[in-house]
Amino acid sequence: MPSDIVRQLDPIFKAKSMAVIGASRAPFKWGGRAVLMPLLTGYRGAIYPVNPREKEIAGLTCYPSVRDIPYDVDMAVIVVPAALAPQAMADCVAKGVKGVVMITAGFAEASEEGRVLQDEVVRIAREGGIRFVGPNGMGIYTSAVNLNLCLHDDVRPGKIAFVSQSGTFGGLLAEVAERKGYGLSKFISIGNQADLTAADYVEYLGEDDDTGAIVLYMEGFKDGARFFRVAREVIKKKPILMYKAGRTEAAARATMSHTSSLAGSDEIVDAMCRQVGIIRATEVTHPFDMAEALIGLPLPRSNRVAIIGSGGQGVVTSDTCESLGLQVPALDRETSIKLKEALPPHAPVPSNPVDFAGGMRGPLDEVQVADALARIDYIDGIICNTPHFHEEDNRDDVKTAVQGAEILAAIPEKYGKPVVTLSWHSHSRGGAIGDVMKKAGIPSYETPEQCARAMMALAQYAEVRRRSDGE
Repeated sequence: MPSDIVRQLDPIFKAKSMAVIGASRAPFKWGGRAVLMPLLTGYRGAIYPVNPREKEIAGLTCYPSVRDIPYDVDMAVIVVPAALAPQAMADCVAKGVKGVVMITAGFAEASEEGRVLQDEVVRIAREGGIRFVGPNGMGIYTSAVNLNLCLHDDVRPGKIAFVSQSGTFGGLLAEVAERKGYGLSKFISIGNQADLTAADYVEYLGEDDDTGAIVLYMEGFKDGARFFRVAREVIKKKPILMYKAGRTEAAARATMSHTSSLAGSDEIVDAMCRQVGIIRATEVTHPFDMAEALIGLPLPRSNRVAIIGSGGQGVVTSDTCESLGLQVPALDRETSIKLKEALPPHAPVPSNPVDFAGGMRGPLDEVQVADALARIDYIDGIICNTPHFHEEDNRDDVKTAVQGAEILAAIPEKYGKPVVTLSWHSHSRGGAIGDVMKKAGIPSYETPEQCARAMMALAQYAEVRRRSDGE
């Protein structure tokens, strides 16, 4: 049987039909976007525009009120002015709507009068048994029914759920993740959290089969104690990664006016994250890089990493790994002698990192070394280069590069150890090589630092799981 939170939120994130209250013919108004974007991006449900002054919008029959729609309505999107929101919510209760996404702003974040208005909307919704997202948000995306209310680009379905306390900024971050090739299961702009809070979304996503990792952009908490209690349970099943803003006094003031939230003590939040096992990031795009590794790779047994990379690449990767708490153990003499046979004559005797000194004979050299390193008991994960070819290479060279990708892609399942790769060549992150790597869950990053952070996240979450299993 589904949990209460699943029953409450499935009508929003798996809505088979939705009404747009405040629908508009103007495509750049929220009322127009909320109709057009789902239509243009392939929403797998029925859309019912609501506007008493219109008969038809975007080829769809328009209704004077949600009460007048002659069909069942799972979810409603409310985009009317704040003063009309209580009546819109009351109409949803009367119709039997099960969930609401309220985009309208002008509530507690704006004034005391707005706070009173927001409290009235909450009262009506709770008495009527409706859960709602917002207000003062951008809306949602959910891969379950391909419903996109707010993201500009077509969204790549995937396993990362992104919960953002900022609307516009959160939408931009989601689009950055999309451009990097990371797929989303959900994007939720939570706004003022008048009804549903971050804790509710984390609880729901913990039960969501479409979600493998949860990324949070947070500015403040409505109920911090409950949030961390919920996160402690969810993290036993799925990793949670967070960027927490509002660390300074100026940022805390901005948080109050932005989403009507108290930023809270950053030291307390940091301590709670460490205690619960939430992976906290210092830059806003980092959680997505780490989540991409966490959704597709096995967790390492410990934090010992082997690195393959010529010259400065190996130095930078090693520095970053050790600064993040990973170990880069030296190779034993027998392994070094054996691996030297795979290196060019001018390369140094391999230790860790393994340095080809810019002299690889072909794309199979490095992946064969990676496979050999994966067999070593004191190596828990591998960072290396993505197999690649040059654009001027012939067909046989390309075929060999793809073969190398297939050897590398087999390592996680074969040995139960994660592999993350660095790709200096953009075409290696797409095409046949990209497909092979993606299918195996191996991410390809643009910098050594991204690779190290991804491996750190895998090691950190592995420790969280070991700790929770021992409770």
